[in-house]
Amino acid sequence: MKQSIRERLSLIIIFCSVVAVFLSALIINVTINNTFNKYMEDIQTKRNTSLVEYFQQVYKRDGSWNSTSGEEMMHEAYMSNYCLTLLDENEKIVWGMNNDDIKDKSYKMMSNGTEEGVYTSNTFDINVNGKTVGQILVGQYSPVLLSQEDISFKTEINKSIVFSGVLTLVIVTIISLILSKQFSKPIKEVSNTSVNLSRGNYDSRSNIKSNITEIRNLTQSINSLGEKLNSQDLLRKRLISDISHEIRTPLNVLQNNLEAMIDGIIPVTTDKLNNLNDEVIRFGKLLNNLNALKEIESDEIALKLGLVNMDELLSTVISDFSIAATEKNIKLIMNKEEDRDHIVLGDYDKLKQVFINLISNGIKFNRIDGDVWVNVSSDVNSVIIEIKDNGIGIKKEDLTYVFERMYRGDKSRHKIEGSGIGLTLVKKILTLHSATIDVESKESKGTTFTVCINKNSENKYS
Repeated sequence: MKQSIRERLSLIIIFCSVVAVFLSALIINVTINNTFNKYMEDIQTKRNTSLVEYFQQVYKRDGSWNSTSGEEMMHEAYMSNYCLTLLDENEKIVWGMNNDDIKDKSYKMMSNGTEEGVYTSNTFDINVNGKTVGQILVGQYSPVLLSQEDISFKTEINKSIVFSGVLTLVIVTIISLILSKQFSKPIKEVSNTSVNLSRGNYDSRSNIKSNITEIRNLTQSINSLGEKLNSQDLLRKRLISDISHEIRTPLNVLQNNLEAMIDGIIPVTTDKLNNLNDEVIRFGKLLNNLNALKEIESDEIALKLGLVNMDELLSTVISDFSIAATEKNIKLIMNKEEDRDHIVLGDYDKLKQVFINLISNGIKFNRIDGDVWVNVSSDVNSVIIEIKDNGIGIKKEDLTYVFERMYRGDKSRHKIEGSGIGLTLVKKILTLHSATIDVESKESKGTTFTVCINKNSENKYS
């Protein structure tokens, strides 16, 4: 049988409450009965002592026993549901009460009021001046004698326990419904949001507020998941659009020119054929980029680990880009801490590819007469490399996605040739090296990429 979390939680709380109230009522009832019965037994003990003292005084007063020696106590004994019998020193009955006189009354006055009591009696010696002068027999139909007031008192106590139990259950039921709603409502809201996300409604969000840390974290997590799914969906659509556009452009150029040549509109010349060949090469580069993207997605990048001197690696990359920088009159400036260890454990070729991409972007997206700084520093555990430029920068809303595949930010950046997977490769390679990369940028001010590589990196390929 299916149940909502509110129903299940309410049932659990109510069940636990019923058990707790029942056990509490039972323990309280037993405790009160035992305490009350002990109290009554103490009273009976004091009564028996008082009876013995009374008959001692009677004997001292009269000097002997007679048929009226105990008559003064008969009325009190009858009213208190016990029976008295006086014996002399020879254990002969001097006078006594008939236990049948209290039998019917005792049945009605016993604690349970239903079971027939068994008549029992206790004998107490009457001593005067150190000599036993007689005995008094005290008999009754119940181990503990209760008056009507006593029975009424116990009945009221039991009624109070029952009433308290019922009232407690009612209050607990109301509280459980309120509490279960506080728990179940946000969870139900998050559940509905997750269902909507699974159905492709990536704009679905949970707006429920809760002061419970775990529920608040759950709500924030599901909303964050929705945002990421929505972003990934937009990136997927954009990726398809970009790939379609990139493939369609060279194909259209090839098709239009070939048709024109076939129709004799455009003469077949070496220059035209070279232009068409350039489009074929461009198309081949696009396919290579798509293969690289496939490699990223399938985790096919393998590392060949060794000790890498980052100073030498960066100097080599800067030297390789000196001509490209000179063409745009861009200065490549390298700053490094002297007398510091800048050696890391990594794959030389893959790390070189990382900084080729980063420095290439610094030049590609820079302005003429701009600067690109490569700053190298280190601490006890890592080597830190900053690639900083004063180029066109990246919009704030695009910063989150710069490492996503095929993402190239706003349309103005599309005017600059590129595949859109360079930074994705950078992120992937650094992740395999257990390294980190952060980006800071301001539009029209420049961009800074900060790479942090552990000196003794332990990664999944080591």
